[in-house]
Amino acid sequence: MTLQPPIRKIYFGVAERRQMFRLFDRHAQRPNRWENDDSALFAGEWFEIARAEHDYMLDILPPLWLRGEMFAMREFLTDSVTSVFYTLRIDGKVRYFHAYCDLAQTRSPVEMRDAIVERESWPVKAMTHRERFEHVWSATHDEYRGYAGERFMPEHRGKRTILVHGLGSAELRLLDDLTDEEITAKLPEHLRHLPTRVAA
Repeated sequence: MTLQPPIRKIYFGVAERRQMFRLFDRHAQRPNRWENDDSALFAGEWFEIARAEHDYMLDILPPLWLRGEMFAMREFLTDSVTSVFYTLRIDGKVRYFHAYCDLAQTRSPVEMRDAIVERESWPVKAMTHRERFEHVWSATHDEYRGYAGERFMPEHRGKRTILVHGLGSAELRLLDDLTDEEITAKLPEHLRHLPTRVAA
């Protein structure tokens, strides 16, 4: 049985068009790009977009399929993973989302929809520990993020890295090694003071 990657929110706020395209391939700098099955990097990622971006993507090509509140892109990103766009009513408001779903898993688009609705229906605005890391990675410019190479221990090579500024210096660090304080400092001001919620 193949373990499916977790469904995860990777960006807070509504991504405008430029940011949306950056988020489509936020793993562009990965080593050996396209040489391996990169499905697990993408499958399960989702973020919110505006209606204009949703409609723009619907008009680019005829969708692979259109089912009620969702449609799938005809072009696949990797193997069986493609973009699925959603129009969802959450707490009385219509909102729009993009997600990468593995269509080899028949229920993937439905499970993604349900996960988005559940996540966005939290009664208190909060971020999980992992969502803080994912937002920082998504919002950081390519010049300041990357993947561990030869200067890192062999067991860390290929893991995500990010540039951290200290007292008069900058250091490339593993993203997962950043402290809560360092991650908080990299969040935009309006997200820094959100409570941390334990993922369900």
